Amino acid sequence: QVQLVESGGGLVQAGDSLRLSCTASGAFSSFAMGWFRRAPGREREFVAAIGWNGGSTSYRNSVKGRFTISRDNAKNTVALQMNSLRPEDTAVYYCAQTKYGAPLITTSSYDYWGQGTQVTVSS
Repeated sequence: QVQLVESGGGLVQAGDSLRLSCTASGAFSSFAMGWFRRAPGREREFVAAIGWNGGSTSYRNSVKGRFTISRDNAKNTVALQMNSLRPEDTAVYYCAQTKYGAPLITTSSYDYWGQGTQVTVSS
């Protein structure tokens, strides 16, 4: 069983930066990790993912060039650096782990989920 705990959310202004972090207990280094988000009234959507060794990443088009996903297998952590935040980035952000090693982008590919952390970007 894997438990995921996110941290780092908050209220910021447009153009600001935030760094989200997710710490995993249990198996970590062999599996890809992802970040997803759910805005009010919308479905949960893919944001970014990183392969088991950090060698491959995937991003949602709207965050490319602004967000960076990274991982530290020695510390069982995955981070999402978010720069140039926009009001449309406002959502609850979730960390997730898949049983596969590649950075998958579909929600159904992920087996374990954190509780989420709120990110609010004001205009």
